[in-house]
Amino acid sequence: MNQKNNITGFSEIPDKNVLVLGCGNILFGDDGFGPRVAEELLKDDHLPGNVGVINAGTSVRNILFDIALSEKRPEKIIIIDAIDAGKTPGEIFELPLDEIPVKKIDDFSMHQLPTSNLLKELKDFCKVEIIIIACQVENIPTEVSTILSKSLIDAVPEVCQKIDALIKNF
Repeated sequence: MNQKNNITGFSEIPDKNVLVLGCGNILFGDDGFGPRVAEELLKDDHLPGNVGVINAGTSVRNILFDIALSEKRPEKIIIIDAIDAGKTPGEIFELPLDEIPVKKIDDFSMHQLPTSNLLKELKDFCKVEIIIIACQVENIPTEVSTILSKSLIDAVPEVCQKIDALIKNF
């Protein structure tokens, strides 16, 4: 694993200009897409040293809250998550903060209202650029499953390339 970009504690976050957060629950199939992308990004050593990657899982609110209270913050936060937006399974799209679907606001994921509010606070008051890269889910099982659908597995490299493009000139 690439230790240069792997964030293991909050004290390392202020040293990074860009923070990538892989969000989702790895125990619910396609919802584990964000953590899978984070793991993939950390596999090699191609990311610049000013980029941090966290497999945030379902703890994204805690991380964002700490960042909001910190005196020094990343300039850009890239959120990676899976969502049901009625698109083709595996389709990758950027999701503006104000377009998080209402049906997802009460969800037990990064879309909960406090998380949405924290992202808006970071953007509006702390001047942190927020980018949400979402992937259309194919299946969120009703019981525990750690298996991503093929369409989301196939989307992981595309999201990694998109992240590389977003941080290229940072």
